[in-house]
Amino acid sequence: MTYSYSQISHYFGCPRRYRYRYLDGWREKETRASMVFGRCFEKALAAFFHREDPGAALFKEWGAYREAQLEYSKGDDWERMLRQGIHLLEQFAKDDRIQITQPQQNTQKKILRALPNGNDFVAYIDAIGLLDGTRCVLEWKTTGARYPEEPQGLTSLDLQLTCYSWITGIPDVAIIAFVRKRVPEIQYLKATITEEQRREFGLSVERTISQIENLQFPPRPGIRFPQNHCVSCGHLGLCLGNQELVAANLVRRPGASDLDWIDDLDQ
Repeated sequence: MTYSYSQISHYFGCPRRYRYRYLDGWREKETRASMVFGRCFEKALAAFFHREDPGAALFKEWGAYREAQLEYSKGDDWERMLRQGIHLLEQFAKDDRIQITQPQQNTQKKILRALPNGNDFVAYIDAIGLLDGTRCVLEWKTTGARYPEEPQGLTSLDLQLTCYSWITGIPDVAIIAFVRKRVPEIQYLKATITEEQRREFGLSVERTISQIENLQFPPRPGIRFPQNHCVSCGHLGLCLGNQELVAANLVRRPGASDLDWIDDLDQ
């Protein structure tokens, strides 16, 4: 079987949510404007590195959602997000801190790694290139708020960056955060992942896959006031047996009922 960072991180967060998502087939509806915009912006970045017009690419991709019923954060709307995106693309070109040779091969790069017991791990890396002259794994992020930069070294604890360093073998990694605020800003958050971190992540992946294959999906409630991780989980309605929440936030993949036997084993 092939596993990915998304699957492993879902299980780390809550094994029960993993089962809902990957076995039972419940997926969150894609109604958040920020999520849709992020995908459109990444396509504009791809156009930039292919020496095409990134602003035109963003307008085309985001324009497809102009009349869509999306959920916008307070103060946001379609036009405001477009203007922010254009400003960020212009600032990114002006900064000129990142170079990517052969963008066809080094953007949205698929990497496959063999695991024990015939399993595989797949990762789709946003880009591999030079940041201020240093070869890095690059991860694009669009966000409405700045990423924390203190204490020093905080970025090196990012699980996704650790995963990508592990699968590529490249120690230097970076988050390029495109911050959509009143005055758009770009953060270049660099880190170095150690060999020990990569080794520990690999062992965690193997342990997690073993638990998944043994159908271990206990709930991991995140209700601990004031941090309420369950409240922000799209699968909360399933845990509460609240069909109104399920209908509002989830859709089920066709054929997922074939996996209902998991419920019997889980009980």
